[in-house]
Parts: sequence; structure tokens; C-alpha cells
Amino acid sequence: MRLAVNIDHIATLRNARNEGDPDPVQAALLAEKSGASGIVCHLREDRRHIRDNDLARLRESVTTKLDLEMAMTEEMQSIAISTRPDLVTLVPEKREELTTEGGFAIRTHYSRLIEFIKPLRDNGIAVSLFIEPDREAIALAEKAGADIVELHTGLYSLCQSDEARALELERIRSAALFAREEGLGAVAGHGLHVRNIAPFREILEIEEVSIGHAIIARAVLIGLEAAVREILDLIER
Repeated sequence: MRLAVNIDHIATLRNARNEGDPDPVQAALLAEKSGASGIVCHLREDRRHIRDNDLARLRESVTTKLDLEMAMTEEMQSIAISTRPDLVTLVPEKREELTTEGGFAIRTHYSRLIEFIKPLRDNGIAVSLFIEPDREAIALAEKAGADIVELHTGLYSLCQSDEARALELERIRSAALFAREEGLGAVAGHGLHVRNIAPFREILEIEEVSIGHAIIARAVLIGLEAAVREILDLIER
């Protein structure tokens, strides 16, 4: 299982002083050097962390895989086509949220989604949908033209008992298996950290996990390279 590192909150810290440090591009290169298989960034409509220039510089610098998380808007579609990330992950986005709060509402936006995905794929950009671990949503993602589904693990991360965690983990496992049967790649993310990531190495259908805030928060204490390697050790052990 691979690890993709989200560097949004490096930009959050930089923007607190509106100066140049810490640099999200430098953080991305350190994450790659430490074993990350990809870099994730979310260009939000309000530019609260990653900015357009960050994205351009990341595209020039990232040598593994650049995953651009974005809302399903014409502005973001145009930016993606001009920037050419390796992967676009469509996520729900609300201005007032602190972080993405749930999976993409694929049933609601299905018809528009088909039209939105096609120009991205026509320009050589793979498309992922951040969705709940739900079979109907996965089937719709495949029909809409997605290449990958990223299974939302937020509910798993909030479970308070071993029994609840086991049940949610099984739901994620079943969804990942179904996605692979449908011909989709299966990755996972949201709320994963050093205390809950280990069980995912038993879900062979999940190719990659995406972790951001937990790694950046840990890096404040032990350094970015050590924080990335700590997670990699847990998923590879």
C-alpha cells in the first residue's frame, strides 16, 4: 500500500503570516524523498491554503504523482486542464467547513458529473471521486467515467469502540473489493493517523492511503521526514 501526503496545512501555516515560509513545495519534495508515492493538494475556491502559484510550482517540481483535489466547478476544471496534474480528485466543498466533511454527493450530481469528467480525461488527466464506502455510489462512479474512488474513512476515524471500528473497517473492505471488481482503483483517506492506520495494511484492495493533517501535525513535533516514515513503517510492517 502506498502513501500520498497532503501538504495543504503547510500552506495554512505559511498563510498565517502571509510570508514565504514554510514552503509547501519544499514540503512536497521532502515527503517524496521520505518515501511518499504522491503529493495531494486541495485548491479551494477561497484559496484558504494552497494558492494558484503553489499548484503551478508543484506541477513543475513533483516527480511522483500530483493529485489535485477540487470542487466540481468550471473554474477548477479550467485550472486542472491548464495545469495537467496526474490525477484530479473531485470533492464536495463548502466555504464554512474546516475540512471536507463527507463524500461527494454522486447521486445528486450524476448527470453533470458525466459531462464534467470527460474533458479532464480527454486531456490525459485521471479522475478520482471522494465518496462514501457505498456500492451504489461506486457503481455510479464507474458509469460516470471515473478511474479511481477514494473511500471516505472519516466515520472509521471517529469510532469509539473496537466493535464499531471493526464494522466500519469491514464496510470499507467490502467497498474496496467491489470497486476493484468494477474495474476502478481503490484508495482511502480522511482522519487516518498513527493510531488507526495499521488495519489498512490488511485490506489488499486498497492501493493507497492519503494523509495530510495528521502527518503535518506530527511533523511539528518530530520533523516531516520522520512523520512520513513513521506512517510508512506502520503500513509496510
